[in-house]
Amino acid sequence: MARSSLALLALGGILYAFLYAPLLVVVAYSFNASRLNAQWVGFTLDWYRSLFDDAELLAAAANSLLVATGCSLLATVLGTLAALALWRRRWPLLSALALGPIAVPEVLLGGSLLLAFVLLEVTLGLLSITLAHAVFAIGFVMVAVQARLTAVDPALVEAARDLGASPWQAFRRVVLPLILPGVLAGALMAFTLSLDDFVVSFFTAGAEASTLPLKLYAMLKTGVTPKVNAVSTLLLLLTISLIILAHRLTPEILRHDRGDTR
Repeated sequence: MARSSLALLALGGILYAFLYAPLLVVVAYSFNASRLNAQWVGFTLDWYRSLFDDAELLAAAANSLLVATGCSLLATVLGTLAALALWRRRWPLLSALALGPIAVPEVLLGGSLLLAFVLLEVTLGLLSITLAHAVFAIGFVMVAVQARLTAVDPALVEAARDLGASPWQAFRRVVLPLILPGVLAGALMAFTLSLDDFVVSFFTAGAEASTLPLKLYAMLKTGVTPKVNAVSTLLLLLTISLIILAHRLTPEILRHDRGDTR
């Protein structure tokens, strides 16, 4: 038993090293004083300072934040509404439509969305990217909200209606406060997914718009420089922070489910 445990532990360590060692290398070489990543020369913060002098890079970062914010708002509203609809009754078609984009390969999803935008004569740009990101983010929001709705007793809504509350008042004062941790967790997941997406953005961005992942891809064509590593490190830190925040909300949902008020 001890040998098998050690073997599993070693195998797990190798797999995690394979996954995360390249990320650590990127972070380390973002502080390299040399323009080349061939060898370590010395520690410097110049590459981070130069990021704020790159107007195109700052514009791409602003576009990414704008798209991620719009995607998060749209996906949160639609995903929450879908979860509420499925809470009341079983609609397999609605569930399949919301969760389908999660299972579809991103290349296929990006190509189909591009074709849809062309047929609908939608100009490719930040709007098309936002709509495309919302398509696959809705399912993640719906799942997060559904997890919280499982702990909501429908009798609470009926009691509120008996006391004279309108459907909107019952939702705003009873249901929404109970599902708010799930809604926030879903919104953060949608924001993170949109911020990091490259494949769908590549298909739906058009010639004028550029997000941070697309800008990084263009920069990598000329070689991996410490400046690229610096941008990647900042994006990695932002993504990890959002994921940690989303996971901190998930235990909050579980504590409410158990009735734990500590």
